[in-house]
Amino acid sequence: MARVVNEIMLCSVLFVIYKALVASCQVGGGEGNDLEQVGVLSLDKNGGIIGEDDGVMKREREVSVGYPLVVSTWPFIKAVRAAWEAVRNGYSAIDAVVEGCSACEELRCDGTVGPGGSPDENGETTIDALLMDGATMEVGAVAAMRYVKDGIAAARLVMRHTRHTLLVGEMASRFAISMGLPGPADLSSPDSMDKWTKWKENSCQPNFWKNVSPSHGCGPYLPVDETSTATNGCNSTIGLPESCRINRHSHDTISMAVIDERRHIAVGTSTNGATFKIPGRVGDGPIAGSSSYADDEVGACGATGDGDIMMRFLPCYQVVESMRLGMEPKRAAEDAVLRIGRKYPDFVGAVFAVNRDGVHGGACYGWTFQYSVRSPNMQDVEVFTVLPLSVR
Repeated sequence: MARVVNEIMLCSVLFVIYKALVASCQVGGGEGNDLEQVGVLSLDKNGGIIGEDDGVMKREREVSVGYPLVVSTWPFIKAVRAAWEAVRNGYSAIDAVVEGCSACEELRCDGTVGPGGSPDENGETTIDALLMDGATMEVGAVAAMRYVKDGIAAARLVMRHTRHTLLVGEMASRFAISMGLPGPADLSSPDSMDKWTKWKENSCQPNFWKNVSPSHGCGPYLPVDETSTATNGCNSTIGLPESCRINRHSHDTISMAVIDERRHIAVGTSTNGATFKIPGRVGDGPIAGSSSYADDEVGACGATGDGDIMMRFLPCYQVVESMRLGMEPKRAAEDAVLRIGRKYPDFVGAVFAVNRDGVHGGACYGWTFQYSVRSPNMQDVEVFTVLPLSVR
């Protein structure tokens, strides 16, 4: 009888150990854990996951597209093609990002990248750019750079030849020129100066001032008590008129991610900033974790939109860390965007997310967003459209 009891107890212990081992396998996938998540999954003929209530995961799984891979904000087709040709021909992810963003700077994409666009209040165009290596976590960036048109190339010089992360203003220009980039040069264009002249004729509206006097004219401005009666116009404290709000053609960025054949990841951003910004303003473009972020172990993110708001939330850092914890890219993107929308209902912006397996997704708030992808199983660049989210 005792022998039977002992055998029953032994079987019970072994069963408990077995359940514990199964549970530990199912929990795998966190940081520092080499175990893959396991479970009962059904696959369709294309390798997509078929779940009873998880159609989103299935669709995202089907866009896991292999290597190399290029993803970019907006339908900047020629820029994506330039990055694709570079990485397909053996360039590193870092250098492919530079090729892609440089093409956009040269093309002056949407008038918001490179020279000749987005004049500030003084009519001057300046450049912000960032480059990040997802293998080493090194970052090079320039902000409010004057007289030098090659923003992403200057960011690469900061990364490769200094121990700094960010250089700004005229000192960034001097550094870039000393390292061989062409300059100094006037970054304005007839189009940007015409835009600036019309803005001056419109009493410098819209602008980025608030709680100042005069409220409807050009400066110089003086501060007013922010507890006083709110003013009308674009420096109102009670919500912006539609004509004053950010839109794609006044405030935009190319943000690009590349995964090379060795599965190294890099991201880059280039922009000439917000149109009619206050001189000296720096947005999210050169800020790691805001406009873009990459980690070889996880994936990458790129962002575009109202950088003054977005940089307060570091949405791309949030996206990558959410993916590290197991979120699918699209859900991580949606989560990051909605965090901002809950605090700033008038916010306009978007992010794309891509994990290290090539699964990508996007999310936006306040506008319809498009992002571009090129992979080995595509004949050419494909553009994905994302509809805006709303805060519930």
